[in-house]
Order: sequence, then C-alpha cells, then structure tokens
Amino acid sequence: MLIDTHAHLQLVHFDADRDEMIQRAFDAGVEKIIVVSTDVASSRQSIELAEKFSGLYAAVGIHPIDCAAASENDFAMIAELARHPKVVAIGEIGMDFYWKPFSQEIQQRTFVRQLHLASELHKPVIIHNREAGVAILQILRDAGIHSLSGVFHCFSENLDYAQQVLALGCHISFTGNLTYKKSLLPEVAAQTPLEKIMLETDAPFMTPAPHRGKRNEPSYVVHIAEKLAEIKKLSVAEVARQTTANAKKLFGLS
Repeated sequence: MLIDTHAHLQLVHFDADRDEMIQRAFDAGVEKIIVVSTDVASSRQSIELAEKFSGLYAAVGIHPIDCAAASENDFAMIAELARHPKVVAIGEIGMDFYWKPFSQEIQQRTFVRQLHLASELHKPVIIHNREAGVAILQILRDAGIHSLSGVFHCFSENLDYAQQVLALGCHISFTGNLTYKKSLLPEVAAQTPLEKIMLETDAPFMTPAPHRGKRNEPSYVVHIAEKLAEIKKLSVAEVARQTTANAKKLFGLS
C-alpha cells in the first residue's frame, strides 16, 4: 500500500471525474491521500474531500504566491480550520522566488507566522520551495528553528541541500520529477535514507513517466515508487512499506 502525501484534488482539473479518479487511486493500492491547500478556499475544499472519503486527509495553509492577498481574517480562518480532526499538517507554506512580482518580505512573514501556528498545534509542515532554498534555511535559522517536523515537498535541490534538510529533522518527498530522463534527483535519492523519504504526485502537476504530458493523479504514485525501488535496488513492496510508515508517523495517520 502507498500514500500520496501531496495532491491538489480540489482543483478544477478534476471536476469532471473526481470521484472516479479517487477510486482509481484506491484500486491501484494507494491507501491514503493528503489533499494539500494554498489558501482559505482550497483549505475548506480539502477538508470537505477529507470528510467525504475515509482515505483522504487535509493540509491547510497559505501558499507563498497567495500570501499577498491574505487578510488577518484569512490567517484566523486557517488557524480555525487547522483544528479539524482530519487536518494533519500545515501546508503548503514556504517561499517561491520563481514568480518575481511577489514580495519576499510578505512571503517571509507569512511563512514564519504559519511555522508558529504549526508549532502551537503540534502539526508538521509541508514546505514549498521554488528557487528559494537558501532563503528558507536562513529564515528558519533567523527564527531560531533548528529542528522541524515536516517535509520539503517536490524536492528538487542537490545532495548538499538534502543533507541540510535532513539535519533539521525533516523528510524529503519526491514526485514525478524523480522519473524524468535528465533528472539529477536519482543521485539525491540514492544517498537519502529510505526512512526519511516520502512519495507524492503533486497532482495534477509533475506527472511521472510514462504518463508525462497528461494530467497527473494519485494512482500514478506507483511509478514514483517503482523508480525509487530501482534507484535503491529494493523491491517496490519494501519501498511502499517504508515510505508509508514514514508518512503515517509524520502525519499521525493510523
């Protein structure tokens, strides 16, 4: 059994076949899916899906590219939603320097604020990092955070960065980019302890081979597991067993 630790199933990409797509995941051996949010509206939708399907759970939070539009009421609502029994993490939160118009200062304030919320609620964080890896680690140091319960999702940095993430106590999550022909991530995965790795699709984005170019969905997480098994020279069953155990422990899933 597998766990897709990061999917955006509330997006319009799935409006035509959402229930069928979720059932395909269960039929493919995906035991649980964490539906991850980017703002208040998507956080509510994540919780609604988690209430509807026993194998779905929610993460709530304000994404760095959505933080400029967030009001005080939005932050208060995220704090309220985070107390729902099926919310297992705060996320996705972090920093994004790819989209240049977004204020780095506002992103930083929003990131730190939600880190404090997660600490207050004893929930792990799901960290978004796009071309902002150095800044994220510096922000954590400046905030006095030297140990962190969470995961750097859709990991795309080098081995040195991975080691710094692991030193924080965080997990690393690989998505479809692990399967791409020119990807340098297999080297990182090979050197990362399996006990600190989780799997995700980031659906509908980051579709793995052999489905690249199509809409991604949680049933495709099996291809990422297969690639990781190839890299680690392990059976797919062992990769599934350990990554599922990792996710259950981090997110408090039974």
